[in-house]
Parts: sequence; structure tokens; C-alpha cells
Amino acid sequence: MECPFLQVLNTTTNGRFTYCHKSKLFQFVFNNLCFELYEWELRTFIEYLYEIDVLYWEQQLKNAPYGRKIPISVGKNHFIIVMNRSEIQELKQLLSETSNRNKLLKSTDIDYILNYN
Repeated sequence: MECPFLQVLNTTTNGRFTYCHKSKLFQFVFNNLCFELYEWELRTFIEYLYEIDVLYWEQQLKNAPYGRKIPISVGKNHFIIVMNRSEIQELKQLLSETSNRNKLLKSTDIDYILNYN
């Protein structure tokens, strides 16, 4: 049963953005991350997200042994999420105000390995 107070604001391939009218919290689940933020916290996070210099971090960490090179500091300096360019782009899309509930998938949106028996 779905919560009557929960409103789905946007969805993407890897995320869902919702608002709870009872708790007044915005929630977004993206990959294996879940955030619950009040409106002012969400606005601050979105501003921060758009200020990230993707090219700078990709260049700075080009020799890093992992694929995700763009750090996002969350809360205190002790917790940092790292993402790649496409994840940052999708997260921005998820948190945008336009709804994608009826968006058609492109072939590149389908991440599926087909194995023939």
C-alpha cells in the first residue's frame, strides 16, 4: 500500500524524488543512496550540486584508480560521495522541477546483459 502523504516528484533510471506532505521532507533515492531533506536543505544541496566543477575534478583525479572521480561532500567533511559525470548529470535531472514520469527510454538508458542459453 502506498503512503497517501507521499508525492512522487520525479524519477530517473537510477532514482526517485519524492515529497512527504506529512513530514514536510523531500526524499531522493539515487542508486544506493537515500537523502531526506527539508526544503532549505534541498535548495542548498542543489545549489552545491550545480557549483561542482566536473572537469576540474576529472582532471585532478585522472590518475585515480577508481572510475568515480567527482567528490560530493555531505554534511561534515568526514563523509564524501564520489560520482562520475553521468551520475552527476542524472542526479541533476532527478532533482529538476520537471517530471519525467512519462519519459521514453533511450537505448542507452537500458543497462541489461542479455545471455543466450
